[in-house]
Amino acid sequence: MVKKVIKLIVALAILAFLCIFCTTGCSTDAQTVSYNLSKEADMFKIKRRITFINLRSDEYLFSITGCCSIQEDHEDNQLEVTCKVGDDKYQKHFLKETTEVTYIVEQLDYKEVSKYDYEIVFRPKAIVPITVKTETDGH
Repeated sequence: MVKKVIKLIVALAILAFLCIFCTTGCSTDAQTVSYNLSKEADMFKIKRRITFINLRSDEYLFSITGCCSIQEDHEDNQLEVTCKVGDDKYQKHFLKETTEVTYIVEQLDYKEVSKYDYEIVFRPKAIVPITVKTETDGH
């Protein structure tokens, strides 16, 4: 059982490496930096301001500022904004997109990312914990 779990973890790490290598191997520097900035923002490490604007009146409706991750939900025609509001505290907002409302996302913090490097981040809660025990026959 333990060997299967270890093999699974190794396989997942190799798969993650291959996915990153394949998606960034032939990309431009700008694409790699853009990808890395998006990943940093999705890990709540970059401060953003998301502003919604009424296109008919040219007035802004509201804005959200903070370390926020954004995801477009094309099926429900909405923007999902998840913001970190404290240690292990998050809020999620659902914002309906219409033909009369648009939004702009601004990056408010400078973030240094590499155009060469990448990292694989394992969420500890997502990995099955294992205990490895060794046995000897007394010799």
